[in-house]
This record gives sequence, C-alpha cells and structure tokens, in this order.
Amino acid sequence: MSNLLENLNEMLLMGPGPSTVSPTIYEALHRPTLGHLDPRFIEIMDTIKIQLQTILNTKNDLTVPMSGTGSAGMETCFVNLIESGDNVLVLINGVFGIRMQDVATRLGANVDSLEFDWGTPVIPEAVKLHLAKKKYDLVAVVHAETSTGVANPIASIGELVKENGALFLVDAVTSVGGMPVEMDNWGIDALYSGTQKCLSCPPGLSPVSFSPKAVEKLTNRKSKVPNWYLDLSLIANYWSGSTRVYHHTAPINMLYGLYQALFDVIEEGVENVHSRHKKYHEYLVDGLEKLGLEMLVNKPYRLPMLNAVKIPEGINDGDVRATLLNDYNIEIGGGLGVFAGKVWRIGLMGHSAYEKNIDKLLGAIKNQL
Repeated sequence: MSNLLENLNEMLLMGPGPSTVSPTIYEALHRPTLGHLDPRFIEIMDTIKIQLQTILNTKNDLTVPMSGTGSAGMETCFVNLIESGDNVLVLINGVFGIRMQDVATRLGANVDSLEFDWGTPVIPEAVKLHLAKKKYDLVAVVHAETSTGVANPIASIGELVKENGALFLVDAVTSVGGMPVEMDNWGIDALYSGTQKCLSCPPGLSPVSFSPKAVEKLTNRKSKVPNWYLDLSLIANYWSGSTRVYHHTAPINMLYGLYQALFDVIEEGVENVHSRHKKYHEYLVDGLEKLGLEMLVNKPYRLPMLNAVKIPEGINDGDVRATLLNDYNIEIGGGLGVFAGKVWRIGLMGHSAYEKNIDKLLGAIKNQL
C-alpha cells in the first residue's frame, strides 16, 4: 500500500483558511511529546495564557485555548453562557452570524436576529434602536465576517450592549493576529478565535476568553453546562492553579504550535503584524484592480486578511480555482451563501501575507483572465 502523505505538495494557501503554516510552527509541532501533566508542559500552558492575553488586550484570567477548531470555540461560548429561555440577539451580515443563531436556538434560547445586507457592516444606529425595545441576556456578532470580507464596528456595538446590560459575545476567528482586537476596551465579555487564520498555525485549537461578568454568569447557572467536553467550569481547573485537575488529554503538539505562533507574533510586534496585513492588503487590491477586478466591499469596511473579489462575467468560478490549485499550487476560496459562484475569497493571513505570495497569485490570475 502506498503512503498518500508522501505525494503531498507544498501549497500556497490564500483562501479563507487554513493559511500557510510558518516553518517555525512546523518545527514546533514535531518537538517531543510530553505528558499533559508534565511540569514543563504546564509552564508552556501558563505562557500561552499570557500570550493570548497580550494579543487579545485583556486581563481576563479565564483565557484558554479549547481543543477544537473555531467552531468549537463558538459552541464553547454559547453552551457555557446560555440557558434555556435566555433572550439572545444575534447580529447577522454573513454565514457565521447565521451559525451563531443556529447554535443559540439549539440551546433553547429565545433568539432574535437583526440582519444586514451581506457585504455591508452592522449599523450601530439600527442596533441601538433594537436594543431600546428589549433587554437581552446576550448579544452576539462576528468581528471579521469571513464569508464576505466585512469588518464590523465592535467598539461601537459594545457600548450599546453595555447600556442594555447584556453579555457581549464576539467571533474573532479571522481577526485575531491580523487586525486590532481590544477585548477589554471594547467591552467584550466572551470571545473566541482560531489557530488556522492569521496565526498561521494548523487548525485544531480555538482560543476563548471570558470576562469576570461572563464568569459570573457561568458560575451562577441554574443548570449544568449541557456539553461536558466544552464545560469551562471543569476545563478551568486544568488550566490554572498549583494543582491541575485532569479533564481531557490536551493536544500537546498542537499547543506547541500555538505557543510558537503567539511567540512569533509578539516577537515581530503585534502592531507590526497588523500593519503588515494592512500593507499587503492594499498591495493586493491595487494589483487586482490593475487586472480589471472589482472588490465586493466598500473600502472603509474591508478586512485586510480576507478579500472578497467579484468574479467577472463569463468567468467560471470553479474552473479558475481548480486551475490555480492544480497548475499553480495556490488555493483561494469561493463564495458562500448568496455569493456562491459570484466572488472569490482571497486570504492574506499570517505567513501568507507577503509580497512574493501576492505576486505569484496575481500572475496566475492574470494568465487565466
């Protein structure tokens, strides 16, 4: 039997995620596996918490990476903070807002949604008017909507949610490591992210952080958290204290990768990393426009790390992406939902956000058009 892994090519991953993994992280991943209670591994765990607090700009003690991808982080926040009958508002302007709505509904919450046109941001004034009508237990929104390339105004929304008295939950899967995330200053009570986007780490972990207000909600639940594996009241005992209580076996080597990814970001300088993503986003947009291609999102609301590009008339989406993959070893993403077949989603995330990668992609697209 042949080994399928031997024939894998090095790919330039410039889609919506995963992103190209940094060589330093590959090196970290193959370090010797330790036991999950080894003191040396506990030291790595403690350092990861500090690194995450630094990048998220938070002092929250309950800041840990969950075992699972960003979707596990989403579910972690909802199952720990929602009980049946809670009033929840989800602000939706793309696929991942719809997923939030679905998860909250499955938990028996009374879920309202406020929807905005895909490709445009959430409008704070509309949120303000809606929140004036009803008190909520939790309000949820996506920071960087990966399905459309739109950045939502989290700071402005956070002020409105605080006035309402609700917990404020933010999806930061795509934004962390690529643009500023000010968890404490923006009034975010619960946040989740992922390793496979701007941190250039393989998928498999989802950092989450809970404010003291969110921890209070968790502590005072009337019912048990309905998901044992994602129960933060149990997991917190493994991630803190002088004596660690086993919950589930940690993904040791993936945590090495996350440690190294966060180390690299902090070493480069968090602001420098954000500036790099913005710089090469502008470089990419300029190159695309010179090819006659048009961006989906208006300039003030564009994400630096996820670029939605309108597909020209007469161009077949699937054919172009297949040729990029098979002939050039480049992956970009197609549209989701209402934009399926209408846009390409080009990722500039982490280790993919460099000029040489953009030049290779632009050359390949030019050859096809």
